[in-house]
Amino acid sequence: MLLSMTGYGDACRERDAIRVSVELRTINSRHFKLVIRAPEGYASLEPKIEAAIRKHVRRATVHAVIKVERASQENQHALNLETLTAYFRQIERWLETHKLPKDVPPPLEALLLMPGVVEEKGGATSTVAESWPVIEDTLGAALAKLGEMRIREGAAMQQELAAHCQTIEEQREKIEHRAPRVVDNYRERLTEKMQTILAEHEVTVEAADLLREVGIFAERSDVAEELMRLASHLEQFQRIMEQEAGAGRKLEFVVQEMFRETNTIGSKANDYDISRRVVEMKAAIERIRELIQNVE
Repeated sequence: MLLSMTGYGDACRERDAIRVSVELRTINSRHFKLVIRAPEGYASLEPKIEAAIRKHVRRATVHAVIKVERASQENQHALNLETLTAYFRQIERWLETHKLPKDVPPPLEALLLMPGVVEEKGGATSTVAESWPVIEDTLGAALAKLGEMRIREGAAMQQELAAHCQTIEEQREKIEHRAPRVVDNYRERLTEKMQTILAEHEVTVEAADLLREVGIFAERSDVAEELMRLASHLEQFQRIMEQEAGAGRKLEFVVQEMFRETNTIGSKANDYDISRRVVEMKAAIERIRELIQNVE
């Protein structure tokens, strides 16, 4: 079964006054790469998040957006009066140093936004730890949706890949049927041409010489081995698609071998019909190459 590297999944969960939303997007890549956007202070959870995602995604660039909101609770925050007083005294000294009037106090809203003035009870570390079970559950739900989409996309790609492989096999069979006739046609053309030339110059040629020339041509244009290997590669390609997970890299290698054999057939076959069918096979192989760039 093939899996697409492209997919999307999201989920939202709320528990114990904690609301978590997770959004996952994946795009094709030669390796695994994870980009996480999470609230400030949640960097300590990134190894756990990556471990969870790696269980489902082997190869792709994954963009994960994680949002965490905590419901406001009474007595959840407290003022640090010592810090607030220290800020206020520093402002008074600054005003005194620059001989500015002190009758207008600094706005309270600005002071409350200063670092350390408002504290969250329990500390940031405990808040992050409390959030992880909800994040883990939400991440699992988003990964499940992502997986469903990747399976659907993979199934569609597998069907299209199979169709292109069938096109290549049909052309390969026709070339296999045509190849023996190429030598016969060459022998007939060579015999006819030699007879015309010999008649004009009133000379003779040994039959052995003619057979030797035909034999050299037959050896140079023999594509039986390449056709056999191409058939083997097509069977292997189909088997990998149906049986192996994370098959993208193997399929890339098999496609390279398919193109190599097809290219050799085209260079060896001195026949218009075979050359035309080689072009059709190369076009199908190129479409396969493009598709498997998105296979995990």
